[in-house]
Amino acid sequence: MAERSLGRLLSLLHRYFHIYLSEELLPYNIGKGQALFLLSLYHLEGATQEELAGYLHIDKSTTARAIDRLQDAGYVKKVPKKNDLRSKQVFLTPLAKKIEPRIIEILERWTKVLSEDLTGEEFDQALKLLEKMTGNAINHIQDVKKVKALLEDEDHRKTLKQRGAEK
Repeated sequence: MAERSLGRLLSLLHRYFHIYLSEELLPYNIGKGQALFLLSLYHLEGATQEELAGYLHIDKSTTARAIDRLQDAGYVKKVPKKNDLRSKQVFLTPLAKKIEPRIIEILERWTKVLSEDLTGEEFDQALKLLEKMTGNAINHIQDVKKVKALLEDEDHRKTLKQRGAEK
């Protein structure tokens, strides 16, 4: 019998969501990777690519690729920011706005699938627990990054000291 594991269950949910999303978005020429950005833009239209990357906790190069694919498919357009021409704001096209209700419906249907046998109270509790776990994960990763940066900085200082002593 398989061991009960939170990580394993979360991984399964993630994989099955991607399978579902890939199939549902196929007619729209939107990949599962681009869907997250499109959904975010429905709420944050005009955000820069950098702002989207920060909001979604996704690296800038992945964000740029996803936005480029959405642009190639006709769902977004990038416009240089007025006060910083190097930075690009991302806006939805009429096509993206037209399919928004369908995209929302697809996501709502998945939520119904997941919560099919849950009471309202169980659903609320599940959301609270997932939000708490997400916060824990974010805090842990941020702490690890801080420690790594400190260690790298300390290693750099030691290297500089050693080089100075060698001269």
